[in-house]
Amino acid sequence: MNDPIIQFHHFSFQYHAQSEPTLHDIELEIRKGEKVLICGPSGCGKSTLAHCINGLIPFSYKGECGGSLTIAGRESRELGIFEISRTVGTVLQDADGQFVGLTVAEDIAFAPENDCVGEPELHERVEKAAALVGVGDHLRHAPGELSGGQKQRVSLAGILVDDVDVLLFDEPLANLDPATGKQAIELIDEIQRKTGAAVVIIEHRLEDVLHRHVDRVVLMNAGRILADTTPDELLAGDLLKENGIREPLYITALKYAGVAVTADKRPDSIGHIRLDEEDMKKVRDWFARTPPAPPRPERPMQLEAKGLRFAYSNGHEALRELSLSVREGELSAIVGTNGAGKSTFCKLLCGFETQQEGTISLSGADMAALSIKERADHIGYVMQSPNQMISQTMIYDEVALGLRTRGLSEDEIRPRVEETLKICGLWPFRSWPVSALSFGQKKRVTIASILVLEPEIILLDEPTAGQDYRHYTEIMEFLLALNRRGLTVLMVTHDMHLMLEYARRAIVFSDGALIADAPCAEILTDEEIIRRASLKETSLYTLAQRCGVGDGQAFVQRFIDYERQEVRGT
Repeated sequence: MNDPIIQFHHFSFQYHAQSEPTLHDIELEIRKGEKVLICGPSGCGKSTLAHCINGLIPFSYKGECGGSLTIAGRESRELGIFEISRTVGTVLQDADGQFVGLTVAEDIAFAPENDCVGEPELHERVEKAAALVGVGDHLRHAPGELSGGQKQRVSLAGILVDDVDVLLFDEPLANLDPATGKQAIELIDEIQRKTGAAVVIIEHRLEDVLHRHVDRVVLMNAGRILADTTPDELLAGDLLKENGIREPLYITALKYAGVAVTADKRPDSIGHIRLDEEDMKKVRDWFARTPPAPPRPERPMQLEAKGLRFAYSNGHEALRELSLSVREGELSAIVGTNGAGKSTFCKLLCGFETQQEGTISLSGADMAALSIKERADHIGYVMQSPNQMISQTMIYDEVALGLRTRGLSEDEIRPRVEETLKICGLWPFRSWPVSALSFGQKKRVTIASILVLEPEIILLDEPTAGQDYRHYTEIMEFLLALNRRGLTVLMVTHDMHLMLEYARRAIVFSDGALIADAPCAEILTDEEIIRRASLKETSLYTLAQRCGVGDGQAFVQRFIDYERQEVRGT
């Protein structure tokens, strides 16, 4: 067995700005050739642990360390961050934040250029790393010309060019569409097999990471390691549910059917979980005795787009002949590939861009003459990147900004801001500066800043990016409560779990066109739509097929209805 490449022993860490330690008595070993998933709810300490591994702690984020952390046999505190980077390569959650070159080739070459590697060897190493991750044909491309998945591959090539022993991935799925996320997990698996490096993945989308084998899962909460075990053992217990991590949907469905999920069944993958005939009969019986939900009454039309065409100044046609309608009180998901036109459609609704052809109507009235401010009185928009929205230093002021701009008094503003902060899980941070928050916490601040304005329609671009299951459930349950009172919710999302759990309808974009508009269960069981829109078939459908349920689409819909009615009471 390989010696540990990373070793924590009674390790603790406390930021200078905090009154309590963030990490407590960490005992953890990672060996070369292992693939380890570190998961846990937001604020559990997993990002801090990652920063200790890659040297950002204590060299960039200051604080007090206790115990021991060795990297390749040497105490991390005795190493510089440059020396650590020779052993540990990090792929950040935000790939844009990792680019330093004007082209793909320049970006990959950055590290060896700084080592004064000669030109012939430099070209050879860059080409080898680019080929390893599949971007060899994009070496002359600028970062802005790449998709999210391609950017991630370039970031990975930029660390592989130095032949590191540890590859650290910080939420690699956060900004990728389902199909690209699946490819990313496959790429990580392939790279590990080719290089033999240790792989550490920080991610809370457990089912997506388990698309490929993982040796161990480390579950954290409140700065402590609660479990360090195999995926099979973890999925067979209750620790995930107890700590706010969403278990795979097929596991939940099996439990609803009364199937005992044990480690010997190898439950870490729907592809090879061991189900006997009795287990499969229980699934079929559950489907047979669970009634479908009654149809919902049809509501008046609220938003209607007809024949939209929009092209950017560079000639890229983002939307073509797009027509769709939204009824009052809908909660729908807009899904599709990266660059399919989803965010562009939202910008047209808000007036940030103006279509070259077509019309958009709100409650029957053409919106063409409405200014951005006038549209904002009806439609609230939460952008994908929180950094594009935040303008205030303090959290309270950011959430209060819209109300102050509208001229409300501080006596009117305070109760509305405080209520929204509590609902969005931000009350403990109300006096904090925004700069002290994580990406996921900043996301919640931007959602709060729109919700406090009480719009009729809210557009959310990737509302759950960077959120753990507990926090996104809190936000979505609040949105659901508002939806029941009449708020129309449109979510642009790559999260198929979120879509299945909350959306009644999926609006599917591909290459600037609307290619499907149907209930979510129908979309995620249609192989052609899944392929064209870079979605991912739900594991519920695979479970239904394995258990011999005649109508897999109906099984998925029945699961959704059961969760809404019996579990969440909605």
